[in-house]
Amino acid sequence: MKRWALYPGTFDPITNGHVDVIERAAQLFDGVIVLIGHNPAKQPMFTQEERRQMAQESLQHLPTVEVDVFDGLIVEYARRRNVVAIIRGLRAVSDFEYELQIALMNRRLAPEVCTVFMAPHERYAYVNSSIVRELVRFGVVPEELVPAPVAQRLRAWIARQRD
Repeated sequence: MKRWALYPGTFDPITNGHVDVIERAAQLFDGVIVLIGHNPAKQPMFTQEERRQMAQESLQHLPTVEVDVFDGLIVEYARRRNVVAIIRGLRAVSDFEYELQIALMNRRLAPEVCTVFMAPHERYAYVNSSIVRELVRFGVVPEELVPAPVAQRLRAWIARQRD
């Protein structure tokens, strides 16, 4: 039986920090599902379908990684796909308290699925999608922080805003 992991998030947009965590998770598991979710508390810059496309384009170099979309509880999706682990990225200590609460609730709902915390490479420790979106709203595309397909979409987003 293959051991699959799930890496859920809004990925609005996917960053090089996300890609770094996914690349390392792909080394630890037989496969990784990057799950583009809907968070009603957030107002995304890109649609769920656009985020899925950006993730697929950014991860095409990883043959054991697939991208999917889902609205609902992550543990429900994990059970349906027989996932053994949920990957959660930690950039700083400040992320840990929130992520630990979610991990404990997920364990309560689905004890058969464990949570694995992974930190990105230190060069991406300060990077998150919110920072990228804020820069883009001011007309700056942080090329070094996002995969090339994402940078291209961000430039197009800026151009649409100027029209």
